[in-house]
Amino acid sequence: MLSALDVFTIVVVGTMVGVEFSVAFVMNPILNALPGDAGQLGHAHGGRMLGAVMPVWYIGSLVLVAIRAVAGWHHQGTGLVVTAAALLILSVVMSLLLLVPINNRGKTWTPENRPADWKEQLNRWTRWHYVRVAVIIGAFVLLAAALT
Repeated sequence: MLSALDVFTIVVVGTMVGVEFSVAFVMNPILNALPGDAGQLGHAHGGRMLGAVMPVWYIGSLVLVAIRAVAGWHHQGTGLVVTAAALLILSVVMSLLLLVPINNRGKTWTPENRPADWKEQLNRWTRWHYVRVAVIIGAFVLLAAALT
């Protein structure tokens, strides 16, 4: 049963990391290269779509890792699993304090109502997102090392 939990946890956390990596290094560069207002409208739509899904995915991943830490407490690698959980907690805190406020503003922007500093706010979100991606990649690497 623990092996099934290991696989499920790695898949859920790994796909979350893959989505966030893709946002940072694939989707954002594509959106930023679009002409006119298309990129800003794409960012707003992505903020609405992913803003609805990612909180569940982040919390779900953290819960799975916590369950795995408790279920496998006396197994080898538990320290790495606990450290991965700590990194996921950090990513949630970062999200709530740094990224979600910007996303909540950005997902309502249109070319008619966006603030004058919308590009600076989007760039700030992007910089923090890179840090968050590094944190969750670290969590995933620790988790994969511990459970494989």
